[in-house]
Amino acid sequence: MSDPVSGAAVRSGTTHASQALSAPVDERVRASARAMTRGRRILIIVENLPCPFDRRVWQEARTLAGAGYTVSIICPKAPGYEKSFEHIDGIDIHRHPLPGEADGTLHYVLEYGTALFFEFWLSLRVLFGRGFDVIHACNPPDTIFLIGGLYKVFGKKFVFDHHDINPELYEAKFGKRGFGYRLLAALERMTFNTADIVISTNESYRGIALGRGGKAAKDVFVVRSGPDLTRMKEVPPNPALKQGRRYLVGYVGVMGKQEGIDLLLQAIQLIVQHLGRTDIHFGLVGGGTELNAMRDLARDLGVADYVTFTGRAPDSVLLEMLNTADLCVNPDRATEMNDRSTMNKVMEYMALGKPVVQFDLTEGRVSAGDASWYARPNDVADLAQKMVALLGDEPLRARMGAIGRERVESALSWQHEAPRLIAAYEHLLGENR
Repeated sequence: MSDPVSGAAVRSGTTHASQALSAPVDERVRASARAMTRGRRILIIVENLPCPFDRRVWQEARTLAGAGYTVSIICPKAPGYEKSFEHIDGIDIHRHPLPGEADGTLHYVLEYGTALFFEFWLSLRVLFGRGFDVIHACNPPDTIFLIGGLYKVFGKKFVFDHHDINPELYEAKFGKRGFGYRLLAALERMTFNTADIVISTNESYRGIALGRGGKAAKDVFVVRSGPDLTRMKEVPPNPALKQGRRYLVGYVGVMGKQEGIDLLLQAIQLIVQHLGRTDIHFGLVGGGTELNAMRDLARDLGVADYVTFTGRAPDSVLLEMLNTADLCVNPDRATEMNDRSTMNKVMEYMALGKPVVQFDLTEGRVSAGDASWYARPNDVADLAQKMVALLGDEPLRARMGAIGRERVESALSWQHEAPRLIAAYEHLLGENR
């Protein structure tokens, strides 16, 4: 018969021994887990657009999450994206309110100040929740370095994802330099100085990072905004979008001053009223500060019946419009900013096999090559004539569309850019592994 006292003592001794052995094991497991995840938690901050609507940011976030990183996003709210928090595809999305789209100096100050406050507040929530080791800042504006610089004091890394060259954007919007330009140039320098690495959207932007940004070549990585071919896909055309006309010209993008929608509307006026072509309709997908002004301009020019403005629209509307289009147009006016910038819409047109007409700009040619015709910069008459001429040559349109699709498939799609993003992070975090 066992002694209940001695038996209890044995059981108690066994338990204590087990605890003594398991405690170091548990600590070793926790230490190993910390080592494996060190540096692999990323907080992306973007102010320009909400996620997952912002296609580049969402592609980056999904790519990083698919590579094993823990990804959180802070972004603004917008129509259709009003939830303060969502968890999608393993990614935490924290959204904050924002004043209406800025148009004027005081409104910009209000927008950027409000965004910075909420971005910092939400960064604290992420820090004490999932945590983060890297802040990945997507401009505009070039103010997020203030948050990144603060966290660098505590050992966090800062990545500058260079979407827009803001000094040139200011000049394109307001037609001048002055104090605003100098301020934005100073903010850009401070952003570059704070960044551990820079992700540039093309070689022109990389040149800016190396030149006025003063970054070392080894710390600047080109990751283009290639279209995701799982998203940019063919859908059945909708003939009703042509409004009873023979042809449809498609456009997708922001309705802002630098996008040249006013130039496109002037070209449409020439097509309809001077060339007598009433068999062409124009479908414009996108929102922005100039949307209402462009609707008014279309009425003033007498071409409102030939233009459909959808406003900001979901992918289903975008894909239906572009798949129905006979050709697509990029009317970005020739400015220093647009000359150096890669336009997502051009590659989205190409991904759907659509020929393009655009003004002759450096990065536009780099993207499109022979998939596009190039009008003389800011020459409305030449833009109009090239659209009409290309609509009249269906075999040529088919060949140009095929060239564009092949360029995207072989070199320009996001599937080719994702490994470059991962390589940038491997360089950034190599010392932590």
